[in-house]
Amino acid sequence: MTDQFALTADQLAIQDMARKFTADRITPFAAEWDEKSHYPVDVWKAAGELGFGAIYVSEASGGIGLGRLEAALIMEAMAYGCPATSAYISIHNMAAWMIDTYGSADLKERFLPDLVSMDRIASYCLTEPGSGSDAAALKTSARLDGDHYVLNGTKQFISGAGYNDVYVCMVRTGEHKSGGITCLVVEKGTWPVVRRAGKEAGLERQPDRAGDFRGLPRAGGQPRRRGGRRLPLRHGRARWRAAQHRRLLAGRGTALP
Repeated sequence: MTDQFALTADQLAIQDMARKFTADRITPFAAEWDEKSHYPVDVWKAAGELGFGAIYVSEASGGIGLGRLEAALIMEAMAYGCPATSAYISIHNMAAWMIDTYGSADLKERFLPDLVSMDRIASYCLTEPGSGSDAAALKTSARLDGDHYVLNGTKQFISGAGYNDVYVCMVRTGEHKSGGITCLVVEKGTWPVVRRAGKEAGLERQPDRAGDFRGLPRAGGQPRRRGGRRLPLRHGRARWRAAQHRRLLAGRGTALP
């Protein structure tokens, strides 16, 4: 009887690559990163070279266009070496996917090429001091002023805040509890961050901060609608296969059929 839950050859190859990457670049260093609160940006960029910065970003936008199952295999493999690193790769992929799926053509062109390669790194900003699990209760507001938005409010527990380059922020633009929420892309350097107090075992390698918006011009991008022109395939599935075969030649991977 055929096992309907068996992984495909491609999925096994993806899992093997993620496990090898974790064994080489994450597991031997995870404890030291945590002890020294080190944020391993070089590891993010290496992950980007394998396509792990755009796992379910479409191939038309330069991603490798895989599914959630393949993403889960990659996250699981990385979590074996470092749960914080795995969590962060998941966050970056979520932010890149949102821009790819709902962003305007301008946003895609401005942000996706560097997010796909992880030359720039993204955070997701939803949680606030007064709204955690009840996400629709968020209060951070955004007001359109000419060609930009003016933001007011506070975000909290933002992974990578202060280090990362791009922040996908959920903000309130209307009165309706859930229907009045909009997503804006905010770039590094346009809002202050405050370092959290205390330490969290196993999470010190992933900076976790609060960010305050104080009524200054902050954002000019709004990923709300689909569409946009095709971008160069910098890290598409063909690029991913080439990287996988380079690992094979180095004795560190499994060939795709």
